[in-house]
Amino acid sequence: MGVPGYPIVLREGPVSLRPPSGRDGRAWQELQTRNRAWLAQWEATVPPETPYVRRLTYRELVRRGRREAAAGRMMPFNVWYADPQTDEKPRMVGQLNIAGIAWGSLCSAHIGYWVDERVAGRGIIPTALALAVDHCFQTVGLHRVEVNVRPENGPSRRVAEKLGFREEGLRLAYLHIDGGWRDHIAYALTAPEVPEGMIVRWRRVQASHSV
Repeated sequence: MGVPGYPIVLREGPVSLRPPSGRDGRAWQELQTRNRAWLAQWEATVPPETPYVRRLTYRELVRRGRREAAAGRMMPFNVWYADPQTDEKPRMVGQLNIAGIAWGSLCSAHIGYWVDERVAGRGIIPTALALAVDHCFQTVGLHRVEVNVRPENGPSRRVAEKLGFREEGLRLAYLHIDGGWRDHIAYALTAPEVPEGMIVRWRRVQASHSV
């Protein structure tokens, strides 16, 4: 059945979300290698006691993402950024995945993301998350989205909080990360809570900080 409105490229200023392409493999590998220590403390891992432990290659991730999107369960994106200070061409700086899409009476999904340490703090991920939320609510027709963040991950928590996500509580041993089962704080938002759209809200937040 697929996901309505996917694949699509979403843009706001210097930030864009693009469906993964096999052509991005070299850039993805470079980002993963350079950010290995930066990502290890937050990136989901597979418990060694499970039957499936092999890390997927980038091409395998692309193929799996396309299968999941075709089945209506996922919308994978690569995050691209063009630095307005240097007039750089857009380059890949991270990933954002809308996953766990459920239809029927739930109409929900959860969103995960990461960004290159070199460009962290520039508003790239809040912009990307705002684009993703608007797409989920306004085009795909979902009712609810979640972001689950480790309590220790202050920058990622601030992303959710700046965009007005509600903190709903602590999920104990929620996800396997960096060798163990880690607690996560659940943040959530429903479509009626952002009738004007998340990008509009984020622009307002940015404008208030620039005054």
